Amino acid sequence: MYQIEAFIWRAQDIYSFIIIAYILLSWLPNARESFIGEFLGKLVEPYLAPFRRIIPPIGGMLDISPIVALFALRFIAAGLIAVIRFFVGG
Repeated sequence: MYQIEAFIWRAQDIYSFIIIAYILLSWLPNARESFIGEFLGKLVEPYLAPFRRIIPPIGGMLDISPIVALFALRFIAAGLIAVIRFFVGG
């Protein structure tokens, strides 16, 4: 049971770091057009897209949807662990 929980938390941590790296690339000119930027975009954009549709940018410039997406990812991981604990026990 502990190994499953550790795996879920580790996967959540890794994906959170990928999201943060992708966000930081937006600060650098043309960084998202690089190989790494495109690769991270393929990993992150499908997850961020629903949040961007719901949450508009503040002032037309400040996009807070990745912050909400990171919180949601954390809640999803915690919820998944709670469901596993309920059915498996422990």
